[in-house]
Amino acid sequence: MPHPFANSIAQSLAELTALRRDLHAHPELLFDLPRTAGIVADRLRSYGFDDVIEGIAKTGVVGVLHGKTGPAQNMQGRVLFRADMDALPIEETTGAAHRSTIQGAMHACGHDGHTTMLLGAAKYLAETRDFEGTLIFCFQPAEELAAGAKVMIDEGLLTRFPVKGVYGVHNWPEMPVGHFGAIHGGAMASADGVMITVQGSGGHAAQPENARDPVVCASAIVMAAQTIVARTISPFEQAVVSITSIHGGEAWNVIPDQIQMRCNFRSFSEDVSARMESELRRICAGTAEAHGCSVTVERPPLTPYPPVVNTAPEMALAIDAMEAVAGKENVHQDLRPVMGAEDFAFFLREVPGAYVFIGNGDSAALHNPAYDFNDEALGYGISYWVELAHRTLRATA
Repeated sequence: MPHPFANSIAQSLAELTALRRDLHAHPELLFDLPRTAGIVADRLRSYGFDDVIEGIAKTGVVGVLHGKTGPAQNMQGRVLFRADMDALPIEETTGAAHRSTIQGAMHACGHDGHTTMLLGAAKYLAETRDFEGTLIFCFQPAEELAAGAKVMIDEGLLTRFPVKGVYGVHNWPEMPVGHFGAIHGGAMASADGVMITVQGSGGHAAQPENARDPVVCASAIVMAAQTIVARTISPFEQAVVSITSIHGGEAWNVIPDQIQMRCNFRSFSEDVSARMESELRRICAGTAEAHGCSVTVERPPLTPYPPVVNTAPEMALAIDAMEAVAGKENVHQDLRPVMGAEDFAFFLREVPGAYVFIGNGDSAALHNPAYDFNDEALGYGISYWVELAHRTLRATA
């Protein structure tokens, strides 16, 4: 049977629902989260946290909470719980009473819910302190596109607070509320890419023999890129190569000098991603030479995301916690790996951990202007974090 919410969690749900909707109505983007970060820091202080640190990665917030027996003496007595806080540059269409008040920005991925669930757990655990050691609560900016997790790590988060495990959770539309999902091993793909510039020699569309047509060359590269998976990379590697944009030329009757393309890689292995890029570069160079053109392949300014790879011992603890909350029959361990990316991968590259999913019910898809986090999931998410704290840092007698 599902684990009932603790009384104090149940009593806090109305207040936390109001908080979640307030965060939803005031979305902030990337690292520019002064309002959201301020609310988080103020809440942690009001809960009686032992330390609250602001300003990591500009607006990241870290809360330190010690258990009944006091601070952990080493990293084996510390774990990190993470929630992301940033929104997306999307115009909301939900029409909800708590819809975004900021034009061109909305919480279309549920980070408002993630932040609220972790704050709810912070409140309960600060009241009870029924665990041994130290919990590190990490509220992170810029999960979307800007690798805020990496920036927090680069600024010394894990050096200042070394931990034995890291844990994250993401809502999942179409999974019923009250259900959880787990993916063992590779859970979410890496995200990487390159910019391809094909340089030819333009001319009149009626006289292509006097040009070196970059459009034809670029078209050949697009088709050849589709052979990387299955002809160079095994299809069992679960990899994707996608040409996502092609730009060049403006006139009906002019062959352009140049074509620019963007290419995106997805895989569950950094080695596979590197091999895909290497093969694409080989294809580009050979195809350009064959067509009498030149080509450059450059990395964009965006930080590539590594794959999210869960570790077995930490996932076992997470599954125990989910089953305690929802019942074994409502914890799904047969989810397919997700080709989307998540910068929690940077934490998992440094420390063992588990990234899991919580049901958001029959909602619009993530990153959709009609999406909204389901407030009915809050109690389950809070209870999961509490149960996980008790399992990763065993409760005192």
